Amino acid sequence: MSADIKVSIVDDHPMVISGLTNMLQPFKHIRIVSHFLNGNDLLDGLAHHLPDIILMDIMMPGMQGPELVRRVKSAYPHIKVLAVTSLDTPGQIRNMMQCGCSGYLLKNTDQHILVEAIERTFAGDEFIEPALKEQLVQSMLRFKEKHESNKAPHKVMLTRREKEILQLIIQEYSNQQIADKLFVSLRTVENHRFNLQQKLQVRNMIGLVKVAIQMGLA
Repeated sequence: MSADIKVSIVDDHPMVISGLTNMLQPFKHIRIVSHFLNGNDLLDGLAHHLPDIILMDIMMPGMQGPELVRRVKSAYPHIKVLAVTSLDTPGQIRNMMQCGCSGYLLKNTDQHILVEAIERTFAGDEFIEPALKEQLVQSMLRFKEKHESNKAPHKVMLTRREKEILQLIIQEYSNQQIADKLFVSLRTVENHRFNLQQKLQVRNMIGLVKVAIQMGLA
């Protein structure tokens, strides 16, 4: 990837900031432009320099992750936020994604997963650490089983192509990979993804996975 991706890091542990910086240093298309020890410093810094992506811890003194994400996305909706944390519960993942995160990573993630997450979110996709994806799906399946006696959700009709794209999205194919696999343009995939979110009344990949499970597509 040739595009210059500007990244900011916010974490209250300097060793984490140093570790992330060292992991990304070999990749010339990714540039660390700033780092901060808390949310208030980040918000002050964004008034002067805007990154493309923020790598953000969830648990910090003062302002916590969910509130910080909401404030960042409210003021700078174009900035992508990647949660980087040691918390791996499905509830935390759902909460952060619903607040506006574009991705969710663990602090012990591999270097190639970190870089892929940055590249994917920069390109407009969402990214959840593969190790967490199965936990999330299983949590949603348990929720479905627990509430299976409740009123069935409103039926939504999807086209064959929409079902194909939905299945590829939940398999973590990027928009470009889906376009290549289906021999369509990137814009076509982006339009289908937008239409799916509107039709299914969801905001992100978490919602798409939930609906796919309800429809028996996952």
